[in-house]
Amino acid sequence: DPRSVGFPKHHPPMRSFLGVPILAANYQLGQIYLTNKIGKDEFSAEDEQIIQMLAGYAAAAIHNARLYGNLRERDIALTQRSEDLTLLNDIAAALVPTQGLDDIVQKTLALVMGYLNVEAGEIFLLDEDSQTLRLILHRGEAAEAFWTRSRFKVGEGFVGIVAEKNETLVSENLSKDMRYVRSAVVEAGFRQLVCLPLTSGDKLIGVLGTAKRGDEPFDERSIQLLTAVGNWAGLAIENSRLHTDARRLAVLEERERIGMDMHDGVIQSIFGVGLGLENVHHLIDEDPRSAKEGVKVAIDGLNQAIRDLRTYILDLRPRQMGDENLLVAIRRLLTEYRMNTLSEAMLNGKESDFTELSKSQGLIFFHICQEALANTAKHAEAKRVSVSLWTTPDRVLMEIEDNGKGFSLDKMSMTLGHGLSNMHTRIRKAGGEVEIDSAQGDGTNILAWLPRE
Repeated sequence: DPRSVGFPKHHPPMRSFLGVPILAANYQLGQIYLTNKIGKDEFSAEDEQIIQMLAGYAAAAIHNARLYGNLRERDIALTQRSEDLTLLNDIAAALVPTQGLDDIVQKTLALVMGYLNVEAGEIFLLDEDSQTLRLILHRGEAAEAFWTRSRFKVGEGFVGIVAEKNETLVSENLSKDMRYVRSAVVEAGFRQLVCLPLTSGDKLIGVLGTAKRGDEPFDERSIQLLTAVGNWAGLAIENSRLHTDARRLAVLEERERIGMDMHDGVIQSIFGVGLGLENVHHLIDEDPRSAKEGVKVAIDGLNQAIRDLRTYILDLRPRQMGDENLLVAIRRLLTEYRMNTLSEAMLNGKESDFTELSKSQGLIFFHICQEALANTAKHAEAKRVSVSLWTTPDRVLMEIEDNGKGFSLDKMSMTLGHGLSNMHTRIRKAGGEVEIDSAQGDGTNILAWLPRE
């Protein structure tokens, strides 16, 4: 048979040949070729049937092996995706904006190092001059090597280049990377480094870097995930800074408010008393009776100034309930209020109704009452204040009412607004509500309630 040679070219001569395809659902996976049957000149029909059966088994085995390989690849991909989502979820849970800056950077670096399984990590933050990156945190090994250089200008060294280009950079051979300028880190055995920018929108916040001694390179999937981490961490750091600035501003506003109140209130009163006493000094010899009357007026003025000072102390001094029953604690507040303002103060309620009230709910009512009484003492010029507490099957309620000059809810002062805002914040966090009703010349009514636990 002329086909016995030359296919492929220069193929050795064949006396006999048997070829069977390996098929799986009409899809050819391969072929089985047999030549030169031993002891026979040709392959028989029985030989062909046997080889076809073997080809069927081979097709099933190859198909199952490929399915298993695909399943393994999918399983690995799903596992990696699950790890990625776990990291993002952990970072999202850790990066609460109200946390301090130290907590945010510590948790971010710890999570990233654990995910990449590296030996060292560091975070640089951009200074206010927007030109200098300062090392604020190192975790892991060889700290002294990394701290040999703790500041970089933007564009300087590996860290500075990341900040300048605002993109992630990877070095797989630090010893030969001219961009890396800390030789002590290389001498400590670190071979690879990945640095990523920490950003908030388009604003650069800092740079996060991780280093390892091993030879296995950082994979592309991890690099892409770290980019998302850098965006989240940068946003959390920026929000934390804004939160801190807002708290500082609130403190400065409160200090300014206290200074203005003291200047316009107590200091002016004392200054007026001083002027009155100067007049008395001139009247002592000329008109002793008028001088005595002037002294009496000065004493009354000083007593009023003392009451004003006590009112400020009442507002500024931190208070706690301790283990007292709510009504007992509020009765103590009203006693102090009565002494400091010389106003009438009444309490309505039964102590037995509040024996099972939780300490957290009692403290909320206590602080709201304290805030309301302080505002009344400073602003309302009230002659009478009443506090009533009672319960229903679903709620615990407190009402504070005064007959003072009232105020417009739409035009309340910034000072009063802080106090009312604190009331709303406290009670809403516990699932309750506070309603405030007031008008100019018509007193104020505050109704607060919480759900019964």
